[in-house]
Amino acid sequence: MSIDQKTLINAANILRSSRFTTAHTGAGISVESGIPPFRGEGGLWDRYDSRLLEIDYFMENPAKSWKTIKEIFYDHFGKAKPNPAHLVLAEMERKGMLGRIITQNIDNLHQKAGSHNVFEFHGNSQRLICLHCGKTYDVDEISLDHLPPKCSHCGGLLKPDFVFFGEQIPSEPLNAAYEATKISDVILIIGTTGEVMPANQIPFLAKNNGAQIIEINPKESHFTNTITDIYLEGKAGETMEQLGKILFPASLDNDHDSVNQNLKIHGQ
Repeated sequence: MSIDQKTLINAANILRSSRFTTAHTGAGISVESGIPPFRGEGGLWDRYDSRLLEIDYFMENPAKSWKTIKEIFYDHFGKAKPNPAHLVLAEMERKGMLGRIITQNIDNLHQKAGSHNVFEFHGNSQRLICLHCGKTYDVDEISLDHLPPKCSHCGGLLKPDFVFFGEQIPSEPLNAAYEATKISDVILIIGTTGEVMPANQIPFLAKNNGAQIIEINPKESHFTNTITDIYLEGKAGETMEQLGKILFPASLDNDHDSVNQNLKIHGQ
C-alpha cells in the first residue's frame, strides 16, 4: 500500500520539529519479522492455551509450560530479525530524533536493531531469571534440551524474564512511560491497537498533555478516531521505510539494500 506522499511529509516534518518523541510499539511492528501477534485472528492464542503463561499454572506445572514456551519463544521467535521499522527507529535514535521506545513486545528486536533507550512493559524473552536466587542469564547461556531449565548457581527453577498473566508490570518501564506522557511532543504509535491495559493509556495521557499522535497501523485502532492526528495506514516495516527515506535520505542512500546493510552493521 502506498501512502499519500503529502501525509508522509507532514508526519516527517512533525517528527523533525519535535523536541522529544516517544515511540509506542506493539506486536504489529514485529509481524514482518515473522512473529505473529498473540491476539486476533491467526494469533498465538488461537493455537496455544494461554493458561500455560499464567504464573500460578507455571509454578505448578513448569515442565509442561516450558515445553510450549520453548516452542513459541525460542525455537521460532529466537530466529527473528529486525525489519525496517525497528531499523528506522534505531536510526532516529542515533540522529537524536527519538527519545525513547516504550514497547509491549518481548522479542528483543528493538535492541537487535541498535536501539538503546528501550523500556519493555512486558519484559524480555531473551533473559531468564532464577525464581530462587534472582540470578539472570542470557538465554544463550542456558541449555533448553532438558526442561524445565535450572539455575547453575542454586539449582532453582528458571523462568523467562517476561511478564506472565497474573504478574505485575515492572516499575521501571511503567515509570518511564508515564514520564514520557509529560515530556513528549510526539507519540509515534506503531503496531498496537490499544487493547492492553495499562499500556493503552499512555497515548491518551500524552495527548491530554498536548502531544501530537502519529499512528502506523494496517487497520484502524482504538486510537485512530479518538486521539490520532496523522494516521498512516499500512504495515509497520513498509511504512517506516517510506518515512525513513524522507527523514534521512542520505543515511538510507535512497537504496532498498540499505536496510540489509544496517542488518549487517548490527551483526544480524
